[in-house]
Amino acid sequence: MLIDEALTTTRAVRRGVDLRRPVTRDVIEQCLRLAVHAPTGGGRQDWRFVGIDDPGLKHAVAEYYRSASAAHLKHAPPSTDVESARYLAQNLERIPVLLLACILGRQSPSEHPARTASRYGSLYPAVWSFMLAARARGLATAFTTVHLAYEREIADLLGIPYDQVTQGCLVPVGYAKRWFGAAGRRPAADVTSWNHWRHG
Repeated sequence: MLIDEALTTTRAVRRGVDLRRPVTRDVIEQCLRLAVHAPTGGGRQDWRFVGIDDPGLKHAVAEYYRSASAAHLKHAPPSTDVESARYLAQNLERIPVLLLACILGRQSPSEHPARTASRYGSLYPAVWSFMLAARARGLATAFTTVHLAYEREIADLLGIPYDQVTQGCLVPVGYAKRWFGAAGRRPAADVTSWNHWRHG
């Protein structure tokens, strides 16, 4: 797959996942072997990943996710995206694999914004690389943070040391039922200015 095609067609897929086709650990690990080549602040390589394929654990995570999603979407105006998000929440445990992306360390109340930006800036490029690698293998993914309303409970469930590790996002992974074209996006020219801020 050409990089331009991968970059324009890797999008959040919540409803178009084949819930019956298993995803092997081997293919997830292939994608992670590529993901860990992403840039990371100070070369620390302090991301950590937890793959979840145990049905009982997926169900438990999904229960927390549903509770958080219901609160999050309670007052959202109707839209295709909202319905898609609700579908994911209702079916999360049916997704073959959930990948939890974490980073070592936790934010303190006095932490400088630059440190916080560095933490997430060290994690999310690896997550995006994982998603691109997954796309090249016919897998659909979605980047979601809804579960973080129950971060401590999920940490306890999975044995993650909450005081030492920050969960960054959850990525549901399954084979796509069909290929997706480029997502509708505003033209780059509409959101770009040079030398001065010129946005409304």
